Amino acid sequence: MKRRKKRNAIIWAVVVVVVLIAGYFSFVRPQQQAAKTVTVGIMASSKADDHIWNSVAETAKDKYGVTVKFRRFTDYNQPNKALENGDVDLNAFQHKLFLQTWNKAHHTDIVSLGDTFITPIRVYSNQYKSVKDLPDGATVAVPNDASNESRALFALKNAGLFNLKKGTKLATASSITDNKKNVKIKELAADQTARSLDDVDAAVVNTNYAQAAGLNYKKAIFVEPINQDSKQWVNIIAVQKKNKNNKAYKDVVKAYQTEKTKQLIKKYYGSSEIPAWDLNFNK
Repeated sequence: MKRRKKRNAIIWAVVVVVVLIAGYFSFVRPQQQAAKTVTVGIMASSKADDHIWNSVAETAKDKYGVTVKFRRFTDYNQPNKALENGDVDLNAFQHKLFLQTWNKAHHTDIVSLGDTFITPIRVYSNQYKSVKDLPDGATVAVPNDASNESRALFALKNAGLFNLKKGTKLATASSITDNKKNVKIKELAADQTARSLDDVDAAVVNTNYAQAAGLNYKKAIFVEPINQDSKQWVNIIAVQKKNKNNKAYKDVVKAYQTEKTKQLIKKYYGSSEIPAWDLNFNK
């Protein structure tokens, strides 16, 4: 009888262990694995960007045990919606002012989890070698959407062409003061600024449109400086505020902010794109 009881006890002990192990692999382990898989929303873009993000994914996997998956978008209105809906865990497509404007317009609570890069906006001219050479009454084309027009005007301010009213955050032509050269601002669709160079004295052109138009960024007559004015144009990895302390998400940011990523950005973009996570904007 004692042997039977002992045998039954052993059998039940084995059963309990088997149940616990089965429970771990059927519930706990999948949950841990799911927590280590992070989906990042990015824009469908160039092979260069794909190389950079694939490198980030490799680092995240090798160093932090995080599997990074990507969901690509073609519409700038979609990545933040996807983040809010939980279709992606993070997104990386926007600069700080875009996010600020989005949160205000859509009553969302998305925050930056870390900086990625900044792509300085540039001034081009077919006639002049420097902004100092622009004549009195020069016409300068700028993008006509609110965000990029403001950025262009801040760049022109930093170029010394005029000042902007004190306290200006979102600049328009009406924000201009001390316009000693009587510069005239011509507002155009962002994708038309490069095409306008034969008709204006200079144009402020976003890097993607400059590349599409075949402009050599090294021949720009002025480059947006790295200072407090340009800090709002830094691109970021964004997350819902409630998830900002998620370790796996933070690990993805760490995997991006590496020397290897810096070297890849330099390899594919030269100085047209600058790693921003350790830049000094207090200039």
